[in-house]
Amino acid sequence: MLAVNKVRKSFGKTEVVKGVTFSVENGEAFGLLGPNGAGKSTIISMICGLLPYNEGEITVGGFSVNDHPLEIKRKIGVVPQDIALYPTMSALDNLLFWGKMYGLSGRDVRKRADEVLDFVGLSDRAKDKIETFSGGMKRRINIGAALMHKPELLIMDEPTVGIDPQSRNHILETVKELNKEGLTIIYTSHYMEEVEFLCKRIGIIDHGEMIAVGTKEDLCNRLSGGTIVKMEVNDFKHSLIDELNTLSITESVIGHEQEKSFEIFVSSGTHALGEIVTAAVKNNVKVSSIQVQEPNLESLFLQLTGRSLRD
Repeated sequence: MLAVNKVRKSFGKTEVVKGVTFSVENGEAFGLLGPNGAGKSTIISMICGLLPYNEGEITVGGFSVNDHPLEIKRKIGVVPQDIALYPTMSALDNLLFWGKMYGLSGRDVRKRADEVLDFVGLSDRAKDKIETFSGGMKRRINIGAALMHKPELLIMDEPTVGIDPQSRNHILETVKELNKEGLTIIYTSHYMEEVEFLCKRIGIIDHGEMIAVGTKEDLCNRLSGGTIVKMEVNDFKHSLIDELNTLSITESVIGHEQEKSFEIFVSSGTHALGEIVTAAVKNNVKVSSIQVQEPNLESLFLQLTGRSLRD
């Protein structure tokens, strides 16, 4: 459905996307993860034809984004992070508007709007203005607008930002159902658990480069150090990082000065605790808590990028 091949993008002398390559199969839910400023939004904008790329090629359904921009836009539905609705218009009128923008008309656009309202669970609020809706309801109509023209590829950029847990769960179940029905989805989020729930394969991008692509299991197997020891301290000292790195069981260490904590990637978690605590005592650092964690996507992301997804 989507092929991104050695794509580069620069703004002036600054290269923000550096030879990115990945593909998304027909009917797949693909997670795109990266910290702020990693290049995710630029890549999405290029896929949608909103930004030209300097090198490489992007195809959607076999069509080149550069050569067939209108065909591409008909195939893609986009759920932006910001609400793309008219607040003083009703939910129904918003959907009718966006349906007509995609070429639907007459009975077809009204029938499709009714179907979408039913699908997102807001048929009873069809004639209410968007400005009267809760954040979660606005998000659901935002998704509905992207579905009006029955796209082949749905791109969702942080669709659950700033909403309550109940609405978030409703949206996640909606996305899951869309994927089960065969819709290809690209999903970006700052919530790792959402990506794990929805996506079979995941791509991690940082500083404009795709640094890892694979299933959750494949990616977690890439962790250097089979276990993570998380240690919280009363007094953060950079000297402790150097001390921990000298230990034979240590693969890598990441310190979080503001949180006064360390994440130590080790080859053996239980046996490493004693050595880690001894190193802390040696550096006059008092340990307030310490725990062993199994490898997960969060820890892989941290090891690959040196920062958490929400940084």
